[in-house]
Amino acid sequence: MNIEFARQQMVRQQVRAWDVLDADILAILAAVPREQFVPQGFETLAFAETEIPIGHGQSMMTPTVEGRLLQSLALEKSDDVLEIGTGSGFVSACLARLADSVTSIDLYPDFLERAAGNLADSGISNVELLEMDAMHELPDRQFDAIAVTGSLEFVDPRFAERLKPGGRLFIIVGKAPVMDARILQRTDAGEWRTESLFETELMPLVNAAMPARFRF
Repeated sequence: MNIEFARQQMVRQQVRAWDVLDADILAILAAVPREQFVPQGFETLAFAETEIPIGHGQSMMTPTVEGRLLQSLALEKSDDVLEIGTGSGFVSACLARLADSVTSIDLYPDFLERAAGNLADSGISNVELLEMDAMHELPDRQFDAIAVTGSLEFVDPRFAERLKPGGRLFIIVGKAPVMDARILQRTDAGEWRTESLFETELMPLVNAAMPARFRF
């Protein structure tokens, strides 16, 4: 397989065709070596429009969903970002190229260990990895942007409350087979602005059952 040709095809024919038009996002997806973040034996699928299994019943998001996630957050170079669900570390690497710092949490130690190696191999040094179950605890501070890489039936209010004024939250909510990808923005007045982006389907966060509902 011609790796560089496959990478460019992914960016131009898949991601860009799905309304990811931000030049910075396309450049990041063309620069970060996705083939180094997939499990061994899946390298030929690294640029395919498919969810790649990474263990524990979890999968990498498709390239198009990753592109829309990155674009929707409209990151600035000074932003401090929280990622909920580290997985292989690919989205972490892309976020790190776009922002000042990234804190990424996952409940599986082997995911974090593998992601740390992948990030180091890619020269990424501004990502902090924490072992943490997001459904029970979160870092005790606010962020400019939050990316949730698994779905929830409803928006968890704790996630939204971790946003600074003006902060953005990307999240996919609903039940299979049709879910709604949304961007939530916290206004300076502490209110919320919600935009529906696209329909998709994504595996739920582990332990995602919520005791209470919080609707936007």
